[in-house]
Amino acid sequence: MYDVVVIGGGAAGLSAALVLGRSRRRVLVVDAGEPRNAPAAHMQGYLSRDGMPPAEFLAEGRRELERYGVEVVRGRVAEVVPDGGGEFDVRLADGGAAHARRVVMATGLVDEPPAVPGVAERWGRDVLHCPYCHAWEVRDQAFGALASEPFNSHQALLVTQWSKDVTLFLHTVRDLPDAEWERLAAAGVSVVRGEVAGLEVADDRLTGVRLADGRVFPRSVLFVAAKPVPRDGLLTALGAGTRDTPAGPYPAVDEVGRTTVPGVWAVGNAAGPTEQVINAASAGYRAGLMINAELLMTDIDAEAARRRAGAFSPETEAAVARGAAGGRGHGL
Repeated sequence: MYDVVVIGGGAAGLSAALVLGRSRRRVLVVDAGEPRNAPAAHMQGYLSRDGMPPAEFLAEGRRELERYGVEVVRGRVAEVVPDGGGEFDVRLADGGAAHARRVVMATGLVDEPPAVPGVAERWGRDVLHCPYCHAWEVRDQAFGALASEPFNSHQALLVTQWSKDVTLFLHTVRDLPDAEWERLAAAGVSVVRGEVAGLEVADDRLTGVRLADGRVFPRSVLFVAAKPVPRDGLLTALGAGTRDTPAGPYPAVDEVGRTTVPGVWAVGNAAGPTEQVINAASAGYRAGLMINAELLMTDIDAEAARRRAGAFSPETEAAVARGAAGGRGHGL
């Protein structure tokens, strides 16, 4: 029996669990060990943790949870089943199970890079997707940007903040709007037509981008726009509502992470494709605060209803008796 089961042990899930543990809640974190930023050697932009390896960051988070009695187990949740009374049975793939009053989905997403040979193998190294995460470390090098959709040209424009040597490979894009051609020219971005066939690599470093016609363009960094796919199978099975985003449908949540399923919350990249580590941790923190408050008010209201019905619990009767004996009146 747990107050909250958190599914996913990334920044969002651990942050929610930390707040709830400090709120004296019994919390279980079930972590499959598949963080989105696992391929990256370092994470950037998190104040006081800039440059920290992602695995080290998560390990430190788990150590912090130990102080508050939060349980963290490695495993995969197979099913979340409403019990008919507003709570949930959480069933693990290995046969384990837990009961929870509330559930936090912090399952994240999977980045699906374009199907260009070599891209997946070098993902997170010199094939990158987020300039705010990685561009400082490769600044002033020869950048490439791969366009699989017309709007991907925006990425080529964005990375000119970190390098003035940027080439946009149109790949499968036939043409761009006139206004976009003007922007690319104004930003000094070179544009290459033709489908990309693969990457050139030497000494375990990207050296160029190879087109289907055999031409090779020397590049040391390639930015690509991966397709972010939410791990939303558990939410879908619960009938959670979705909202449209530029990356496709994602769970519909309010400003603190509530989904359309009462008692179920979604935080971090489980709720949106653009959450950085620091944003995900913030989302988990907000959800933890609100879940604790919701549980507390639920319990207080239930006790108040019992009092109105004259059905005091033994603990309440004892508290009332103590208050009367001490001349202090009634109290919970």
